[in-house]
Amino acid sequence: MDTHAVKVAVVDDEASVRKALARLLRAAGYQPLTYASGADFLDALGRERFACLVLDLQMPGMSGLDVQAWPLFRQAGVPAIVISARDEREARETCMAAGAFAYLTKPVDDRELLAAVQAASAKAR
Repeated sequence: MDTHAVKVAVVDDEASVRKALARLLRAAGYQPLTYASGADFLDALGRERFACLVLDLQMPGMSGLDVQAWPLFRQAGVPAIVISARDEREARETCMAAGAFAYLTKPVDDRELLAAVQAASAKAR
């Protein structure tokens, strides 16, 4: 798979997390595009086509669940990999019921994230 053409959106309110995830994805050959909020991502969703989304659950303003529930996001059909600092069964189940492709906890294991991105990107094709 040629990952250079594969755009992966990264949405996290923490700049250091966005930077680290983008660096990891770029090193694996993906084209990461980062956003500091769910609203910024949804605005870009009208202009960009993403193979998948790495989405923080807890963000000020629009949460990861809010993004998953947004009609434009649902219509786009972009697989979401939700990441969270809290590993709570209820949050995991809620995200998965809302259509998340995967739910990973921070600090995210690099191999686990890349495997999820690869699988989600393949599903999106």
